[in-house]
Amino acid sequence: MPTRRVAARPLAVPFRLAGPLRLAAAVAGLLVAVAAVATAQTFPSRPITFVVPFAPGGSTDTVARIVSQAAGPGLGVPTVVENRTGGAGVIGWGAAARAAPDGHTLLTLEMSYTIAAGLMPSLPFDPLKGFVQVTTAVENPHVMVVNPKLPAHTLGELIALFKANPGKYFFGSGGNGTNTHMGGELFKSLAGVDLVHVPYRGAGAVLQDLVAGQVQVLVTSLPTALPLIQSGQLRPLMVASETRSPVLPDVPAAGEAGLPGMVMKFWVGFAAPAGTPPAAIERLNRDIVAALALPDTKRRLAELGMEPVGNTPAEAQRLIEAEIARWSGIAKGAGITLQ
Repeated sequence: MPTRRVAARPLAVPFRLAGPLRLAAAVAGLLVAVAAVATAQTFPSRPITFVVPFAPGGSTDTVARIVSQAAGPGLGVPTVVENRTGGAGVIGWGAAARAAPDGHTLLTLEMSYTIAAGLMPSLPFDPLKGFVQVTTAVENPHVMVVNPKLPAHTLGELIALFKANPGKYFFGSGGNGTNTHMGGELFKSLAGVDLVHVPYRGAGAVLQDLVAGQVQVLVTSLPTALPLIQSGQLRPLMVASETRSPVLPDVPAAGEAGLPGMVMKFWVGFAAPAGTPPAAIERLNRDIVAALALPDTKRRLAELGMEPVGNTPAEAQRLIEAEIARWSGIAKGAGITLQ
């Protein structure tokens, strides 16, 4: 005898329960709305800590101090810069990721964060999901500099020299996996040249040997090289940007120099631990962006060769995603990994 199929009926909610369920849903929605309003009204309620994963005195630390001081009056609470050094930034990143997600702890991050995401497979947090971006605060281009005794006065002449002498010239860096290392690898890939990488312990050491002629080329952030460029101890061949820098108006940008893909900017931004309420992120973004627009802030940043950005959280997140994808690809192509 064939089995008769009975159409499934949706589970009916007894009439006597429908009202209470609707009421409960309405109350839950109201509580969420009230919580959001309360967060907006009570945040911030104590000092805001800007975690810097590097030692005092560097570019990242200086930017954090300038911006935090400028944003303090708008936020209405004191701001504190806390240097958590070690592990090439990992110690500070991890400390910020573990902080309470209430908006009172911000990570000061820069391009080495996105480089590490592609080089370090065992980071103690997800570099894409571990933080909520607040804003990209500042940026400045990298610059390619050479020893003035090198017989190359343009990027084209430099590439021709390297191609005629494969494996005989050296590019320096501030260490494996640093922005200067990745900049050199990017140049090698785009120009199709064979250079030997020489890692140093920090920017100061590599600059000293570049001036001495022990290494021939370096790709580094503009503020790092600028004093030696201005003193004539280094020769700039290209600014790694879409346009020329007002600081070096006579130096061609990447496209003008013949290597349009060689765009590389050093940037500093701020992010909060994942789970931070949107209202807190909105308030932080508003007050930090306002601080970046202050004339005194602009002046102090310009002295470092930095240009204010002050974008939205969504724009800052897109930058992080694009940078991680880019440097992961460069690292994979060059066979670079860090533990």
